[in-house]
Amino acid sequence: MKFASRLKELREAKGFSQRELAKLLVIAPSTLAMYELGQREPDFEIATKIADFFDVSVDYLLGRTDDPRPLRKQIEDAVEGDPELKEFWEAFLSKRELRLAFRTIKDLDPVSLRKVIRVIKAIEEEEGSYQPDEK
Repeated sequence: MKFASRLKELREAKGFSQRELAKLLVIAPSTLAMYELGQREPDFEIATKIADFFDVSVDYLLGRTDDPRPLRKQIEDAVEGDPELKEFWEAFLSKRELRLAFRTIKDLDPVSLRKVIRVIKAIEEEEGSYQPDEK
């Protein structure tokens, strides 16, 4: 039922009627109504579409976390103010296999996120696979 209440809360916070939101998501208004009543659950594609529309994580929609920010936003916020870590993070994003590892740390606080990124950066530098851009 977390999904139903969070969807309704997000929709109302943005000032959309069920009909308006359903049109934007390209689903039937009755389908959206059933989602909000907890009588039906969306498939992965629709859940992702809803999360993207409201700029929240799917985990937040499903009640797995109380932090609505998508993981990428949590990490961006954590490295903000540290240009070296921010640069490393941006380079890191191009490595799909490493990005997947970050899904396991989604509930860490910003200080812990920075520590994890620093450890990964140190490993990457030691292995010679990370070279900062020359400016």
